[in-house]
Amino acid sequence: MRKKSRGFPVERSIRSLEDNITRSGSVIAASYTLVGGILLLGGIGYAVDRWRGTAPWFLLSGLLLGMVVGFYELAKTVYKR
Repeated sequence: MRKKSRGFPVERSIRSLEDNITRSGSVIAASYTLVGGILLLGGIGYAVDRWRGTAPWFLLSGLLLGMVVGFYELAKTVYKR
């Protein structure tokens, strides 16, 4: 007869965690692309505004373009499945 273990099944939990991390890797990368695109293109827009003295216009354009690029990458990743 097999003896039942009283402890938590650690091996099964670790395998499940590894599987979840592996499956969610592409979505995590797409979300980092979304945040990175917004920060990078918004930062470039801010720098151009400071350089040219054109208040918020390049900043807003950079933020908008960053959102478009980021959501495009996110949608591409999600709808690939």
